[in-house]
Amino acid sequence: MLNDTTFTERNGIHYFAEGWKLIRLPGIRRFVILPLLVNIVLLGGAFYWLFQRLGLWIPALMSHIPGWLQWLSYLLWPLTVISLILVFSYFFSTLANWIAAPFCGLLAEQLEGHLTGKPLPDSGWVAMMKDIPRIMKREWQKLAWYLPRALGLLLLYFIPGFGQTVVPVLWFLFSAWMLAIQYCDYPFDNHKVSFRQMRHALSQHKGDNMQFGALVSLFTMIPILNLAIMPVAVCGATAMWVDRYRQSLGRYPAENQAENLSRF
Repeated sequence: MLNDTTFTERNGIHYFAEGWKLIRLPGIRRFVILPLLVNIVLLGGAFYWLFQRLGLWIPALMSHIPGWLQWLSYLLWPLTVISLILVFSYFFSTLANWIAAPFCGLLAEQLEGHLTGKPLPDSGWVAMMKDIPRIMKREWQKLAWYLPRALGLLLLYFIPGFGQTVVPVLWFLFSAWMLAIQYCDYPFDNHKVSFRQMRHALSQHKGDNMQFGALVSLFTMIPILNLAIMPVAVCGATAMWVDRYRQSLGRYPAENQAENLSRF
């Protein structure tokens, strides 16, 4: 039986990279298609529209910079662009996650069964359809937790100097944590782990989860690659769940985790 050290050596970077491999597994690819299509339509269309508008929005935002900071405009301009893309990418990826939530939960469920050899007893398309009200309620919980914090950061942006220099960094860190919560929540929710309990569990490995979320956030801003990020993140988060959390929080008694490593 493998000890916890084996798993703690696998950081968030490892699980993000693992996600790119797992989406190509035979038997899993068909569950990747629907989240992938939702992401392509929403995120692809949104970024096409955004890049057409940046030329108008950036000068308007830069006008809030006080005169005594104009000499820093060469630095503040790219920070403003990055902030705008971060907010925009997170907003539309959240919208895509709302629409694709049942399919992401199904993908996490099927991948977990593949990795462990022990599918969830109430798995499959029919069970997913029955679970849609509960899944949507969970998405509301995440949104209710996210909105006050996001609005607070947005208000801080309009503080001259501080808003244009520090807030982009704070927003990136917040987005990294929120995206870790967003994608890790699918396997947790499949096991009916409460939202509060899930956040507490993730905070025990906050550094690794921040690494994972930061990479998801970064790739969400990269055209073309961002179109595949949703199923990749779901698969990486599910692999992390299987390795780190399933034994203590899953709907099964503690069991030998060695079988879960056959993919490595």
